[in-house]
Amino acid sequence: MTLKICVAQLNFVVGDMAGNARKIIDAARTAYAEGARLLLTPELSICAYIAEDLFLRPSFIAACDEAVKTVARETAGLKDMAIVVGHPIGRDQRGKSVTVPQRNNAASVIREGRVIETYAKRLLPNYQVFDERRYFVPGQGTCVFEAGGVNVGLLICEDAWFDEPAQLDKEAGAELLAVINASPFHIGKGYEREAMMIERVKACGLPLVYAHLVGGQDEVVFEGRSFAVGPDARLAGRAPSFEEKLFYVGAQRAGEAIELRADTAPARDNDADLWDALVMGLGDYVRKNGFKSVALGLSGGIDSAVVMALAVDALGKDQVHAVMMPSPYTAGISLEDAREMARRLGVRYDEISILPEFEAFKASLQPLFGGKPEDTTEENIQARIRGVMLMALSNKHGHLILTTGNKSEYAVGYCTLYGDMCGGFAPIKDVVKTAVFRLARWRNAHDPRGTGANPIPERIITRPPSAELRADQTDQDSLPPYEVLDALIERYMENDLGVAELVAEGFRPEDVELVTRLIKINEYKRRQSAEGTRVTHRGFGKDWRYPITNKFRA
Repeated sequence: MTLKICVAQLNFVVGDMAGNARKIIDAARTAYAEGARLLLTPELSICAYIAEDLFLRPSFIAACDEAVKTVARETAGLKDMAIVVGHPIGRDQRGKSVTVPQRNNAASVIREGRVIETYAKRLLPNYQVFDERRYFVPGQGTCVFEAGGVNVGLLICEDAWFDEPAQLDKEAGAELLAVINASPFHIGKGYEREAMMIERVKACGLPLVYAHLVGGQDEVVFEGRSFAVGPDARLAGRAPSFEEKLFYVGAQRAGEAIELRADTAPARDNDADLWDALVMGLGDYVRKNGFKSVALGLSGGIDSAVVMALAVDALGKDQVHAVMMPSPYTAGISLEDAREMARRLGVRYDEISILPEFEAFKASLQPLFGGKPEDTTEENIQARIRGVMLMALSNKHGHLILTTGNKSEYAVGYCTLYGDMCGGFAPIKDVVKTAVFRLARWRNAHDPRGTGANPIPERIITRPPSAELRADQTDQDSLPPYEVLDALIERYMENDLGVAELVAEGFRPEDVELVTRLIKINEYKRRQSAEGTRVTHRGFGKDWRYPITNKFRA
């Protein structure tokens, strides 16, 4: 007995039930022609993940129901093939002032035009970016079905991270676990999943196939990297990361065990994963929201350089417009480096001096400023002039404006509201400054999409970073060294260490006081910031929910 399993590692679009169903149908027909008799699609593949409050709309659930019927109807001729499709089911119980969710995060097994089994996810995550208890109630029971002579136990994502659901499937007769997933990427998460599923196989004694989603959805990105673990708790195969793939796994009976075999994509380093995650997050945000092109302010600094390289890798040079907007404080080498980088990548590049507008603003405001000396007010005016110009280009040409701020800046408010924060997407919003430098060096050493080798001039990487909003300015005039700042952000913001713990670790009390105070008082800015791809286990987005008005300090 040999069962050929196909994992449809596909990129779905939230709310495009017809398009998602068509992808599943096409994958099923292709896999069937290749001899597969079990097709696994990712968690909630019919509607895509994360659909958020769309789950609260009865019409959305009804559209999902119709899409499942379409998949069943159009695959009816695939004899003896089982197709696992993820989708929401159920209705709300409505009262006078409250709606109680009675929906499930479910998966159905379709065979020859009929739904033969439906399973509801038992364990609902409610941490980090997950809000599943807002939308769903836990399922009960198990789902074990036959495919190609093998009894397959079905689990959905979080179910496989705990002992009981897998053990219940085994007790119900399962010989193989099929786990369908939509697990958001963060750096290192792929290895965590493999390690956890190896532990699951050790605990329950059943091999498993892990089917995972790929693609970007607002701030989250899914890297694919589906895999199989054999009964010996060893990795039996792995699909590529960050690409759509029909990943085939062979299941063969060997005595009482089911042995698994598949191709294994090579392991990758974290910087390669990080680059591809940012490229996919940006590219999918642009395409899925109907934009054709992007524009950004290219300053000659490291952040805008990395963002432009990401944009070209994601979209191609012809869809990227770079604008250099020098002020009186822009260094000549910044202009030279911006021009050179635009030349290397072949993007459209324009220069617009903001000096006339800057002088006009100062003249108009001078009577109201009462002779006070120049300070950050004038710095912010420059940033806001640039923001207005970029948004004008967006309005006139339909570009999506990319903001170029990094996580270190968003953390401490080293960015100007309605200035350099203007735009629709922030590609490196969850990347600290030290990682931005590391990515620049990685991209100069690699050309993964053939868009241009060594795109970032070396001087951009080696110069001390500066906002260039006043004479002789550097970032470290007002911030600790980035190595210190980023270490504090990781510990305080991402891992919830307290002030006393940070000091006990050896950080200078004055640095701890400054950074934690700035993180707190700049929450109001972050609430008004653009969406950006989440690549750490905690970003300034769905999994950071702090009040703006807040007196707590510890």
